[in-house]
Amino acid sequence: MAGGGTVKDVHSKAELEKMVGEGSSVILHFWAGWCEASKHMDEVFSHLSTDFPHAHFIRVEAEEQPDISEAYSVSAVPYFVFFKDGKLVDTLEGADPSSLANKVAKVSGSVNHSEPAAPASLGMAAGPTVLETVKEFAKDSGSSPLSTHLPSGPSDELSTKLKQLINSHPVMLFMKGSPEEPKCGFSQKVIDILRKENVKFGSFDILTDQVVREGLKNFSNWPTYPQLYCKGELLGGSDIAIAMHESGELKEVFRDHGIDIIGSSNEKAAESGSGKGGISQPNGLSETVSSRLANLIHSSPVMLFMKGKPEEPKCGFSRKVVEILQQEKVEFKSFDILLDDEIRQGLKVYSNWSSYPQLYIKGELIGGSDIVLEMHKSGELQRAIAEKGIARTESLEDRLKNLVNGSPLMLFMKGTPDAPRCGFSSKVVNALKEEGVSFGSFDILSDDEVRQGLKTFSNWPTYPQLYYKGELIGGCDIIMELRNNGELKSTLSE
Repeated sequence: MAGGGTVKDVHSKAELEKMVGEGSSVILHFWAGWCEASKHMDEVFSHLSTDFPHAHFIRVEAEEQPDISEAYSVSAVPYFVFFKDGKLVDTLEGADPSSLANKVAKVSGSVNHSEPAAPASLGMAAGPTVLETVKEFAKDSGSSPLSTHLPSGPSDELSTKLKQLINSHPVMLFMKGSPEEPKCGFSQKVIDILRKENVKFGSFDILTDQVVREGLKNFSNWPTYPQLYCKGELLGGSDIAIAMHESGELKEVFRDHGIDIIGSSNEKAAESGSGKGGISQPNGLSETVSSRLANLIHSSPVMLFMKGKPEEPKCGFSRKVVEILQQEKVEFKSFDILLDDEIRQGLKVYSNWSSYPQLYIKGELIGGSDIVLEMHKSGELQRAIAEKGIARTESLEDRLKNLVNGSPLMLFMKGTPDAPRCGFSSKVVNALKEEGVSFGSFDILSDDEVRQGLKTFSNWPTYPQLYYKGELIGGCDIIMELRNNGELKSTLSE
């Protein structure tokens, strides 16, 4: 947390309600660690807490506290909520330091009561920070207030633009600055590595385009820069690029994907083997290592040797294969080769396949990311899975469809009809009971996957949610309005 004043992090809705209920002025900042705008505004927020010591300055990490974010309809960060005398009196979305200062002054009392809290008149702590932040945002975004929507994926138009940029060069680096003039040490390090690897690469300065800068984070699910891509696939950031370079693995990746080495037309041809082939007789491996590899390969019908974990892949090629297996709806196990160098090096010899990831079905090597992607697109992977008798799993979307259609009238609520866990759910339950209609219910507090997934599925951010014959009717306000107008029963019998 940025220093300068007293800012408190809250971790529960009850804790927040208690502070608001005390009647003092409360300023609430919803933020996210991956959002640069949040970090800048957090400095302003902290300094303002020094200028207004009688107000409570509170932070909430938006994605970590969904109950609180939901209660205030937060869909973008930074986002501020202002309370006075226990009542919500104002909100502010986006990185607008001057507006934040003025709104804080209104609910807390201006430093100089004869004038509003313009940035230069804020007094000891906040004034210089506000001015500096305003200049920073003006430089980054043409002075328009910034807000970053909580990750929901870029638009189709932006996705197309990002794909075109990523695929504009076989090796593509998104960085701060240019190769001739990097604007951060991490970008400089990756530039140095690519030059040592003797590969041609394209680059894009993310400081020149805020939309690309923020959009690529969501598109790639990678929150920082630089980002290095090879043949359209994310390899990672500076740490991963450094580790791959030092281990020699980056050279292997470039070779396996046909990346030309500057000034060395024969280098690729001189390599032994093409990186393809099934499991051959182990060459130089001990019996212990060979046995261990065989056991791992057969430990699951579908086995993926990858960098990282499915929840947190450490390279773009591994991420791509994980996504394909999830799209194919098959259960699989994985092994993180970064954690065990004996397995990492031994499997290359054992399988006669020189790179990772490696996918196996029923003990047979399918291939790496390129082959898996090709088989997936052609439908061949689906046929191979079926022929091997691999059972497909139910996707979240299929599960939500089945739940929504589990009863002609279906209520997704907090708690159960007999014991609702929030006032809004209780109101809807009572309304349905008064109408004498039977309904099914699902307690979203019991399953966070359903709780979060249904918001996207229905494009409705809060609970309860009522469905009739698979179609969303609405939330508490709509149900109450239908009941009060005498239209609820007729709506549910159409």
